[in-house]
Amino acid sequence: MEDVVDLVAPREPIRVAVVDDQELFRRGLVMLIAAEPDIEIVGEASDGDEAAALAVQTVPDVILLDIRMPKRSGIEACITIKEVAPAVKIVMLTVSDDEADLYDAIKNGASGYLLKDSSIDQVSQAIRVVADGQSLISPAMATKLLEEFKAISGADARPAGPLPRLTDRELEVLNLVARGLNNREIAEKLFISENTVKNHVRNILEKLQLHSRVEAVMYAVKEKLLDIS
Repeated sequence: MEDVVDLVAPREPIRVAVVDDQELFRRGLVMLIAAEPDIEIVGEASDGDEAAALAVQTVPDVILLDIRMPKRSGIEACITIKEVAPAVKIVMLTVSDDEADLYDAIKNGASGYLLKDSSIDQVSQAIRVVADGQSLISPAMATKLLEEFKAISGADARPAGPLPRLTDRELEVLNLVARGLNNREIAEKLFISENTVKNHVRNILEKLQLHSRVEAVMYAVKEKLLDIS
């Protein structure tokens, strides 16, 4: 019996770094997130330059990153972080509800996008969802992202050469991801396990050579693999 107990190891806390140039907001956010039993704060920074260095020094699971910052914007920091620490997941936490910022953030590797009027429960849940390999966008921004999808779907930017071929099931999963369903909801919809959904999503990202679920949807709409009209 003791051997069985030893095999059930507690899950490691999610390691999080917070980057925001507003000290009062940053410190308050750090204090509130640190109170979550499954989240550990491993560092904080106040500008885009420090963000990239922090990612290398602490290698967190998730970075909360503002967009409007001195020295280097959050979008620029996002690009650098993905170059120096590609495994780190990035959640943009910002006052900007500009769809161009949302599009640039997702295009450059962010896995989540929340507005600063989100509740602490929403921020904590976003950290958990993104750490688990999924994507999360503030409901207030989801409609704007879909509109951006529709806009780029009409662009003639098809690359030369054959497109990666997705199976019918992978396209089915991608369609449901595009409609905002998480892994559990997709599993229930398709009568398959969550692990099977995760495997499909991983295969989709590998085939498309992309980093996030949202990025995969953007690509698929652009290449007319999906119809979200």
